[in-house]
Amino acid sequence: MLRKNQRGFTLVELMIVVIIVGILAAVAIPMYQGATERAKASEAVAALGTIRGAMRVYYAEHGTYDLPGDVVNTQVTAPGVLDVSDNDLLGRYFSSPCYTFSAEPDGTTFEIMCDGDDSTAPQASEVAGIVRRIDQDGDISKS
Repeated sequence: MLRKNQRGFTLVELMIVVIIVGILAAVAIPMYQGATERAKASEAVAALGTIRGAMRVYYAEHGTYDLPGDVVNTQVTAPGVLDVSDNDLLGRYFSSPCYTFSAEPDGTTFEIMCDGDDSTAPQASEVAGIVRRIDQDGDISKS
């Protein structure tokens, strides 16, 4: 017995829809992954800006970017030196040990680095390979 007015999709129509969805997924997934990496890196850049601001205040007060001799250059949150605390640098992906500081001996230039390869990052596996640097001029670079 044949039915009149059969309704539904043919196999060809279903295959076309599957192919279109596959193409859209192939385009969207890499774009999403790139956007999430940029979002993670923007956390690092924001914290680097915070540290740079504190360094500029330090320079205005002391006339040099070279921190006191008793402060190891990698201690960005050294108590009583910069007005930056561990809480200021604690983010979703990075924490204060991820940020390192180095200054030239003449005290005129510095560089601060955020290294996602630091195993102390709260979500180290997600930020591995993300490295950002900032200098006294505010120039941000990738490594």
